[in-house]
Amino acid sequence: MDNNFEMKKFTTVNFLNFALGFLGLQFAWQMRIILSAPVTEHLGADPFIYGLIWLAGPFTGMVVQPLIGALSDKTKSKYGRRRPYLLSGAIIAAIALWLFPNSGNIAEFLSHILSTNLPSWTGLLIAAVMIWIIDACINIAQGPYRALIPDVVVPEQHALANSYISLAIGLGSVIAAATAPFLKIFLHYQMSIEAQFIMAALAFALAMSWTCLTIKERSTVADVDSDNKVEDVGFWKSMKEFFALSPEVSKICIMQFFTWIGMMCLMIFFTNYSIHTVFNIPDLTKLSLDVQKTFHPLLTRATNYSSICFAIFNLICFVIAIPIGVLAGKFGNRRVHIISLLSMVLAYLGMGIFKTSPIAVGIFMALSGIGWASVCALPFAMLSRYIKPGTEGSVMGLFNIFIAGPQVFVCTLVAWVINKAIITTSEGYLNYHYEYSFFIGAACLLIAALITKFIKE
Repeated sequence: MDNNFEMKKFTTVNFLNFALGFLGLQFAWQMRIILSAPVTEHLGADPFIYGLIWLAGPFTGMVVQPLIGALSDKTKSKYGRRRPYLLSGAIIAAIALWLFPNSGNIAEFLSHILSTNLPSWTGLLIAAVMIWIIDACINIAQGPYRALIPDVVVPEQHALANSYISLAIGLGSVIAAATAPFLKIFLHYQMSIEAQFIMAALAFALAMSWTCLTIKERSTVADVDSDNKVEDVGFWKSMKEFFALSPEVSKICIMQFFTWIGMMCLMIFFTNYSIHTVFNIPDLTKLSLDVQKTFHPLLTRATNYSSICFAIFNLICFVIAIPIGVLAGKFGNRRVHIISLLSMVLAYLGMGIFKTSPIAVGIFMALSGIGWASVCALPFAMLSRYIKPGTEGSVMGLFNIFIAGPQVFVCTLVAWVINKAIITTSEGYLNYHYEYSFFIGAACLLIAALITKFIKE
């Protein structure tokens, strides 16, 4: 705790050190995105059930982040305001990441201990609970982490700080996504799904611990100027005050709402799209175990392909994260963000049209990375100009509602559309039109770009 905290300009080393914890957070989140589909499908989840399981993210995001953000604003601790939440979230999430891919084994163990045959869906229920815990803990850490930026970084460096967060998001995701394919291609070793989740758990816990140990932060609410003291207010009053910050805040929130419908159309369904659309593997939940085994080699190829595509997607985000911040400083956040969103619209349309070409899909995923780098940085930079000192956690928590809320739409309605868009393959197997998620996502990203045009800077 630093009671004599003085905000100073960050150096490159300071920014890299600051962003390391978010790298670990994104490492864990990326592994959850890429590999939750194979784990839950193996346990019996169809597209709609899988979408319902994904509701963990938006519900915990809408409840946990505003709550934790407000609590962290008022926390008085010798460890600081934000760090207790960062560290506790990382440790609990690490445990859940380890347990998640073993959900089926846990169900069998419970059945043995209780000396009874548990329902067939017990393993899927345990997996769903683990996902809810993972998502809740990531949200516990993410809100206070974003609030650290106005806490410790001078205002003129906010856009650059968010760009370094984008850089960490890109790099963490690249490492998470590329490790298993790299080992397979160059060392001829296929890393198990269980091992990949253990790797993610260690990355999250260790990287966040390092940031918590090395970063200095404003220690208590008392450090905030007396004119801007934080009051204990209700949710709706907080929301009213949030929108009262500026007329532009409402536009930024609506822009985020449509942006994240588009983003989650990719995040939630891309692995299933790779498996079932690009590689034309049928719905395995409806097949016998013997038939499923015949698809396992192709399933491994498809899962590795999805990881490679996510690695490319996030590598582009990593490479252009800092240039995005520099360009935004020169030409304005709004212009750069519009161009970035439009690039993602084109990429989504390409993935929807050229759905059976692995090379084309990889190229379009790279193009999507431009939009992702912008989404990770510039909306937060736009909003940070309106945050009053002492309310950073509350504002970022409320802003997260417009990131988490859209996911409910994707997890329910988009998942329902895909579940109803059934294909019968030439072999007579069942499959789904997963590419529909990209057409829906492209439309929403286009709306977000149009709204961005009317945001004043």
